[in-house]
Amino acid sequence: LLSAHTLISWCSFTCALTSSGGTDLRQYTMIIYILYIAAILVGITSIVGVIMAYIKRADFAGTEYADHITYLIRTFWISLIGYLIGAVLSVIGVGLIIIIAVGIWYIYRSIAGFIKFNDNKPINAMGWM
Repeated sequence: LLSAHTLISWCSFTCALTSSGGTDLRQYTMIIYILYIAAILVGITSIVGVIMAYIKRADFAGTEYADHITYLIRTFWISLIGYLIGAVLSVIGVGLIIIIAVGIWYIYRSIAGFIKFNDNKPINAMGWM
């Protein structure tokens, strides 16, 4: 597992990226996608990713990557809400099914979004898939 020091160092490195050019924004977006995918195993990296997305969101406005940032932010919050609902409903037995479904949905969105990003394809930021 990653230590807090490692995460802070990683965030310091990625937050040092500037938004002066499309390459930097592209690299920044790629790092956030990688953090989301890493969260499948590590968990906490998606929190770092969503914080990074919020910090630089204004810099992405009007760029080809703006929809990807919105997509990533929505993925985080919808997943978190789904996991919390699943945790509450686990008392009556259906929570585990909800948690598994949300996990599969999170994995799908993270990987599908990264593939579209890598192929320079647009993404529907407000879509469910």
